[in-house]
Amino acid sequence: MPEGDTVWRVTKQLHQALAGHVLTRCDLRVPKYALTDLTGRTVLDVAPRGKHLLVRVEGGLTLHSHLRMDGAWRIYAPGERWRGGPDHQIRAILGTVGRTAVGYRLPVLELLRTADEERAVGHLGPDLLGPDWDAGAALANIRHDPGRALGEALLDQRNLAGIGNVYKSELCFLLHVTPWLPVGRLPAEHADRLMALAKKLLDINRERLDRVTTGRSDQKLYVYGRAGRPCLRCGTRIRVADQGDGSRDRPTYWCPVCQPGPAPGPGAPSRLSGRTR
Repeated sequence: MPEGDTVWRVTKQLHQALAGHVLTRCDLRVPKYALTDLTGRTVLDVAPRGKHLLVRVEGGLTLHSHLRMDGAWRIYAPGERWRGGPDHQIRAILGTVGRTAVGYRLPVLELLRTADEERAVGHLGPDLLGPDWDAGAALANIRHDPGRALGEALLDQRNLAGIGNVYKSELCFLLHVTPWLPVGRLPAEHADRLMALAKKLLDINRERLDRVTTGRSDQKLYVYGRAGRPCLRCGTRIRVADQGDGSRDRPTYWCPVCQPGPAPGPGAPSRLSGRTR
């Protein structure tokens, strides 16, 4: 699932391609909006909100989308071949004279009044890459449920917006704590560092195609996607298990030596492959 840095980068690209230009083509391929036509309207702005994407157009309307697991927006020049997937996966087409933005496999696509955007994104906590970022408020949100596992709390977009499975796993490794540690047992000094690290990692990766948390060119991530491979610090095999609701969309990677503490038992759902999501 794309995380906040990826959505920020996609949004920037869409803004550069569409903002300030009049739509010459609009095709929303979902039944509710099949007859909706935004052609003739100027795109005013394209903005991210956590993992959500907001295209604001003239007339007080906003096209809201969420990429979820494998959604994508692609931008093409006139005459360029579209390569984002087969036609039946296209959910939205927004075209101007100079560029065409195509949304593939978008599980969330809705048109709403710009004044009503909070209905779609108002539940989100402070955005790590947004103007509303507030480390104190985000930390207070996480601490609200002291018995909850840290990894689950970090994924909850109501606490803070932008963290997904990659950053959840990497942040816990950098703090030397297991993702199953109850929030209430997280030392105060770790809690403050957690917010600073989360902000730093998303900031340094928002312009990058290849996400890096290690500062190394040969190995970009400490634990995510490295199940069965040696820990970069101690050499112990990295483990992976599904965290939270049991969904296989939430893999959690950790080093059992560098991150001591609560962890799934032998009978818990786990994966031995290094396959990532």
